Amino acid sequence: MPEVNRTPRRAALAAGCATMALLAAACTGQPDAGAKDDASKETTINFWHAWSAPNEVAAVRSLIAGFEKAHPNIHVNAVGDMTDDKMNQALRAGGDRAPDVISSFTTNNVGKFCSSGALVDLNPFFRKAGVDPGRTFPKAMNEYTQFDGKRCAAPLLGDAYGLYYDKTAFRKAGIARPPKTWSELEADAKKLTIPDGDGFKRLGFMPDYHGWETSTEHYLAQFSPAYFAADGKSNVAKDPAFEKAFTLQKKLVDDLGGFKKLERFRATLGDEWGAKHPFHTGQVAMQLDGEWRLGMAEEAKPGFEIGVAPLPVPDDQADQYGKGYLTGTITGIAATSRKQNAAWEFVKYITTDTDAVVGFANDIHNVPSTLAALKSPKLKYDPRFRTFLDIAANARSTTTPASVNGGQYLVTLQQFGYDYESGKAKDLKAGLEKTAAQIDTDIAQAE
Repeated sequence: MPEVNRTPRRAALAAGCATMALLAAACTGQPDAGAKDDASKETTINFWHAWSAPNEVAAVRSLIAGFEKAHPNIHVNAVGDMTDDKMNQALRAGGDRAPDVISSFTTNNVGKFCSSGALVDLNPFFRKAGVDPGRTFPKAMNEYTQFDGKRCAAPLLGDAYGLYYDKTAFRKAGIARPPKTWSELEADAKKLTIPDGDGFKRLGFMPDYHGWETSTEHYLAQFSPAYFAADGKSNVAKDPAFEKAFTLQKKLVDDLGGFKKLERFRATLGDEWGAKHPFHTGQVAMQLDGEWRLGMAEEAKPGFEIGVAPLPVPDDQADQYGKGYLTGTITGIAATSRKQNAAWEFVKYITTDTDAVVGFANDIHNVPSTLAALKSPKLKYDPRFRTFLDIAANARSTTTPASVNGGQYLVTLQQFGYDYESGKAKDLKAGLEKTAAQIDTDIAQAE
């Protein structure tokens, strides 16, 4: 698997939150906008996307070429390397040069896209085309492309999170297989850790929320939490999954040397996207990460055999081992577009045509975003990549729900995670109650 240029999840979340003001001001479409165009006539649509690496741009061109071959009267003008900020400004302004179709790397803005009307509701288009999203897309992907009854986006490739592990170190430590439960993860992390003075020669697992992809949302997926109650209020202080997840993570932090020692060690290690990532170098034996890590790790030519498995689950959910966290790229149609029917033909092709989805997944090296594509014999991948395909297809895999103010609630929860693991916040229940209250306040102000 060659290296891919993916936007870091934490960076995408931060960028998503930075666009909230723009999204709040997004218009709901110009008076003459709508699905009134004749998609059978000669026309050109504008497609704005975020891909920028040469191999990614080539993959987008190939995807468009396939569409234009199937729809010779519809031409696609692609504009790449577009941030959410730029796309939101264009969605708000409209005009001939504005996008008819957009594609974003973050799902965090779906709630805003839907509630503001910046992107159209795709439900009528799906119904007219006779396509059932519930039978077409994996459960979590189907969920993260809609909000409050509106489906203003469709999934376009996905990211699945699992556990990478140093198989060579496992064998030397006498560990026969990757951990399946949290208690096994704890035991293996301790066994694989090699102290070195005030630091570590090797750390079994880096549990800190400041670590590489070890964010609160990625951990929490294995506990299957309900972030919001039926009334839309934050559920983080009421669902026991949150208390359990924070408790187990904090215990692992303490058992592996404590927050300060782990942070000192982390400060000496390489960054997430460079060749010196601590998993690549063998300084960390197990790593929570997305499917893209496999290609990056192999390209770094590590001196050990890389293993891939689902992330462990809580001991009382052992029968659910195999699930994981899902997110991904989304696409939608601009409310200001005067070519929405032609735009829909393009969106339908890139998100539901099995061969198109498979071809794009092969080129980008991400997880396909339809159930049919996940089973396609045309998929090309390293055998270890099968783990991520299975996580994506697993009905118990979860995602973070859309919110009217985007990913702000995740930022608030992550900040509490920082405070709790470091010891700044000592009362877990009180902290979760305060966090829930802040989330509710922020959402109320955004509505």
